[in-house]
Amino acid sequence: MHVPKLWSQTIETHRHEVREAIMETTWALATRQGPMSVTMSQVAQEAGIGRATLYKYFSDVEAILHAMHERHVLDHMVRLNKLRDATADASQRLESVAHAYALICHHRAKHGTVELSALTHQPERVAGAERQLLSLFEDLLTDAVTAGRVRTDTTVEELAIYSVHALGAASSLPTKAAAKRLVTVTLAALSPPGT
Repeated sequence: MHVPKLWSQTIETHRHEVREAIMETTWALATRQGPMSVTMSQVAQEAGIGRATLYKYFSDVEAILHAMHERHVLDHMVRLNKLRDATADASQRLESVAHAYALICHHRAKHGTVELSALTHQPERVAGAERQLLSLFEDLLTDAVTAGRVRTDTTVEELAIYSVHALGAASSLPTKAAAKRLVTVTLAALSPPGT
């Protein structure tokens, strides 16, 4: 992805576009050749900007990759929250978010490298996102418990942890169809006994 040659309507818009171009370029390079072999010189050349300009935005390749990953996480959380808010029915909300999260996990594993994933998923880097995700599932499960759609023999907190980890297993599955089946199994495990 190259930086736009013409300035956009505002300086802020231009800066945003330059930052996005840098992140997209770096992610593509890291996916293609591994994050440890990407240099700032390569990023500048591929993005069509000078190194001095690049260093105005980021200090190193790792900072660029972390910024891109943070953007991905934010985009995913926005999407999951929109799905949560799309309907009032507690069961539909839980099912919609569960399906979307499983497909996010499945897609994530198919795009990028193990090395790139290890770099961007360091525990201290993802702790905040994991808390947001657990909180989202706790809210969904609380509503589903109130509606009588989820088991009550364990706490909502434990069910949220179970849900996030069970659905996260979609990252190891070979197909979207398998990820969808995993969602069905996970939701069945959340159902009240005897239903």
